[in-house]
Amino acid sequence: MAHFTLRSLTLTGFLLLAGCSGLPDMADETVGWSAQKLYTEAKESMGDGAWDRAIKMFEKLEARYPYGRYAQQAQLEVAYAYYKSNEQASAVAACERFIKLHPNHPNVDYAYYLKGLAYFNEDLGFLGTLSNQDLSERDPKAARESFETFRTLSQRFPDSKYTPDALKRMRYLVNALASYEVHVARYYLKRGAYVAAANRAQATVKDFPNSPATEEALFVMAKSYDALNMPELRDDADRVMRKNFPNSRYLGLGLPDDKARAPWWKMW
Repeated sequence: MAHFTLRSLTLTGFLLLAGCSGLPDMADETVGWSAQKLYTEAKESMGDGAWDRAIKMFEKLEARYPYGRYAQQAQLEVAYAYYKSNEQASAVAACERFIKLHPNHPNVDYAYYLKGLAYFNEDLGFLGTLSNQDLSERDPKAARESFETFRTLSQRFPDSKYTPDALKRMRYLVNALASYEVHVARYYLKRGAYVAAANRAQATVKDFPNSPATEEALFVMAKSYDALNMPELRDDADRVMRKNFPNSRYLGLGLPDDKARAPWWKMW
């Protein structure tokens, strides 16, 4: 009986060791699949909107067949799958990896474009939709990263089919960043930090002179300088505002009601 127990334990230990070894997992349906088979399955999953399965297929493909055209293409395709599954950070990382490994690839312009899109949509998450938060009130880091990525695309690949859309998004992002700066300036103004409000508004006018936010920036400057008892600077800001925005809703008004203002990003 003792021999039987010892033999059973030995057999059990062997099986456990075998399970921890490098033996293939027979529960994995992809065991033995070729690179082409893995790629085809991943593409079909993408076509069905099964992004998680597509990601797994692409990752298995690259792990098992790290060289060759299928692995190279998988590195780019998985970035898109991450993007569609709202894993923006992973999408950015995948794009950056592809750009680093294949700087001269025929589709590297797409990698830049996709990276810019991932940053662009980073703030459009589920919680932001629920709260209906104005995007100009959020940390502008993602917007700046998106702008810089699109700018690199437009400069390096001016003839890319993705460049026209990138340029449109860059114009939008400029307005977004300007709106953020004005939001901060308005915040300072409401709390009586008039010097900070004037400086932030002035920076908006200087850095984003053609954005719609310039109108409110001039208004904040005039209000701040008036509170600081600096009539010359106040009158300068007021004069520029009246010249450029003769029908401005801010003329003769106090601070606008934030709740009455439609979020700027809804114009997109």
